[in-house]
Amino acid sequence: MTARGDLLSGLAPHPAGTPAEGFGVYVHWPFCAAKCPYCDFNSHVRHGGVDQERFAAGLVAELTTMARLAPGRTVTSVFLGGGTPSLMDPAVVGRVLDAVGRLWTVSGDAEITMEANPSSVEAERFRGYRAAGVNRVSLGVQALNDEDLRFLGRLHDVDQALVAIETARATFPRLSFDLIYARPGQTVEAWEAELARAIGLAADHLSLYQLTIEPDTRFEALFNAGKLQIPDPDLAADLYEATQRVTEAAGLPAYEISNHAVPGAESRHNLVYWRYGEYIGVGAGAHGRVVLPDGDGRFATMTERNPEAWLQRVEAGGHGVIETETIVGESAGDEMLLMGLRLREGIDPARYERLAGRSFDEKRIADLLQHEMVEILPDGRIRASHGGWFVLDAVVADLAA
Repeated sequence: MTARGDLLSGLAPHPAGTPAEGFGVYVHWPFCAAKCPYCDFNSHVRHGGVDQERFAAGLVAELTTMARLAPGRTVTSVFLGGGTPSLMDPAVVGRVLDAVGRLWTVSGDAEITMEANPSSVEAERFRGYRAAGVNRVSLGVQALNDEDLRFLGRLHDVDQALVAIETARATFPRLSFDLIYARPGQTVEAWEAELARAIGLAADHLSLYQLTIEPDTRFEALFNAGKLQIPDPDLAADLYEATQRVTEAAGLPAYEISNHAVPGAESRHNLVYWRYGEYIGVGAGAHGRVVLPDGDGRFATMTERNPEAWLQRVEAGGHGVIETETIVGESAGDEMLLMGLRLREGIDPARYERLAGRSFDEKRIADLLQHEMVEILPDGRIRASHGGWFVLDAVVADLAA
């Protein structure tokens, strides 16, 4: 790590980036009305309120600095994540998106996504976000029964979720929402029924996450104290299988381990990540990856996680980056594997070889094929099999060895 004053200096920008995979801009709004007990994201509660004008200026300033790392790009996606970006004033969203438009060319069909919680959905605010340029909303619904919503610490009930879904569908061209499964006491039959109801509401995209116990969360403390039980691995696997079966039958197959879409409605922004494309990240705790001048490696950035400390850094020096890393050779290849094998489309071995500077071990490929952990597609791409997705970390480690 270099001294802070030099973190972003001395890097000659790559002239093209990753046009085939796209160029994304991630904007982190780190504030929430309450901290969910399962959440390990960089989110913070500020009961005294947030100076939105000041934070908006900070985001614009950091975007301006980051644009020097990736000049001349065409933005294919912007993602307003959090935290709860739907707590932002529409005017703040407008300022941020206007800045993106000033700093780069924005594709005419760019995907502009905002995360929203049903408890913060108001039709007037949604119309304001749409006017600012947002064209896709991702709603954190998480469950379609009130008991489990209370268990998950959500501030909305099912009725509010349904109103939020209806409001979003009436306002934005595209809608996705999240559900969490493998909740305590959940049966396969109950999950199938809930999922079928969700598909009827979802339009074209669903993100379906298995409940996991993350470090430093309230659920971890309860789990360690024996006060929280989650489904055993066999039931969790059955719930996963049910998820694949029900979504596939409804025309929303998995295109990534936890994401399901009507073909053509995949999240373009997340595809930039999973295809190992180029993106910049602004806001407290945001990460970025821009292409190094040689065209193969990546220059990684990470900003200060504490919102107020991030803002002070931006106001003092134009950015809140506290750590950078040069990712080249096998490290870049490993990142590409870790991201790309999450996708049903898999990865291109030739691209891996260019990034990593090495080829896959044919014996390891043969062993994974024999154990039906990977598949070779007709065009030569390698993807994790249905069974390989269950043990993806092991598959990645084997290929990268």
